[in-house]
Amino acid sequence: MDLHISLEGRGDLSARIYRQIMEAVLDGRLRPGERLPPTRELAPRLEVSRNTVAAAYDRLTAEGFLEGRSGAGTFVRAESRRPGRRRPSRGGVRPGRRWETPMAPPNDRAEFTFDFRLGMPDVRLFPLETWRRLVSRELRPASLRSPGYGEPAGHPALREAIARYAGVSRAVRAEADDVIVTQGAQQALDLIARVLIEPGDCVAVEEPGYPPARLLFQSLGARVVGVPVDEEGLDVSAIPRAARLVHVTPSHQFPLGTPMSLARRTALLAWAERSDRAVVIEDDYDSEFRFSDRPLEPLQSLDRTGRVIYVGSFSKTLLPLLRVGFMVAPASLQGALRTAKQLSDWHGDLTTQAALARFIDEGLLARHIRRATREYAVRHERILAALHGDLAEWLALVPSAAGLHLCTRLVPGRNVDVQRVVASARGADVAVESLAAYCAAEPAQHGLVIGYGAIPAERVDEGLRRLATALRAAT
Repeated sequence: MDLHISLEGRGDLSARIYRQIMEAVLDGRLRPGERLPPTRELAPRLEVSRNTVAAAYDRLTAEGFLEGRSGAGTFVRAESRRPGRRRPSRGGVRPGRRWETPMAPPNDRAEFTFDFRLGMPDVRLFPLETWRRLVSRELRPASLRSPGYGEPAGHPALREAIARYAGVSRAVRAEADDVIVTQGAQQALDLIARVLIEPGDCVAVEEPGYPPARLLFQSLGARVVGVPVDEEGLDVSAIPRAARLVHVTPSHQFPLGTPMSLARRTALLAWAERSDRAVVIEDDYDSEFRFSDRPLEPLQSLDRTGRVIYVGSFSKTLLPLLRVGFMVAPASLQGALRTAKQLSDWHGDLTTQAALARFIDEGLLARHIRRATREYAVRHERILAALHGDLAEWLALVPSAAGLHLCTRLVPGRNVDVQRVVASARGADVAVESLAAYCAAEPAQHGLVIGYGAIPAERVDEGLRRLATALRAAT
């Protein structure tokens, strides 16, 4: 290990070496069992005598921090105390005012046998061996021709593949130059907001809606206003006149699941055109998985005045850890968005992007989606059966024909403590989410949102039986 020790200042050199190694052990930078540099190597690096280093090692060994092993060297003892890195209890540099109160929801990494949480595809469906082959191909010397950075908008082959794929599968009108590849859909939202929003600008979001989008816009100083959603989608008449951005999920409203009607889509585009400076973000996050009904035309294909930015993601179709999303932007915004992308992270992982381009071009993405849709359809049907059967006493289904989750509301007149249901279900190894978690307005809507991307089909029935028990206990 290349151990950094500073000898600046005055005083006993051996004592300073001793103190810095001891602090590294106590705060965990040096872990139990880790080997220290031999005294004959460390002494010349520090420009001190070997006896000076040896004296510090001997003192640390005597106090139980280090141990010598004959013929092997000096190591951190397994029993050495590590209470954690010491930090100032108060004072220090403060974050900006908008960041003093944590805004982001906690990242729940707990594992459950019966996992009905949202936004997680089944990693077991991912064609890992095929993906490994494609990535390995891109890591060959012949594929690493350019020594410099790539284009901020993303790998050219992937942009072309996305333009074709979105055009065929979703009727999105795009050329390769219209596509900007991002680190997931969240970065796409961030770049759009940075280019368009000034502090104090009004941004309209769906209510209930997607919390990370709302929190992102707030973090940039926007005044975020929730707009009600009904059975036809966003209530266009309730959008504030001053709104600069409108974030919508028209194909599969998050979290309710209802599609935006054609009348509402037309009305939203007309509103954006009248407002002159407004932009609509069409977040099409998981509509690839469709079990009935033909999808309506995306807003982007209906837009004739350059008001819509279409945002897509491969997190739900493939894997979240790939962190690949994209946007299709009007020509008037493309230059600013590319600049924002370059200033943010220059470009994403070009190896992953090149592999994904081949994955799409060879028809492997379409094949994967067909296979995954068949599997998700089985889970979707089992949950529907329970909602029309054992769970109908408490939960009323919000109709949905696509995506990886179903939303329910409490049956009118049912007095159920939903938070108690969620907690009780977790105690029974069942993870499910409250509809209220996606509401910013008061009073929150009451119900449960049931995801089926992460739970195997054979576990769905037992998980729902346990959920019914939790509902019964909370009634």
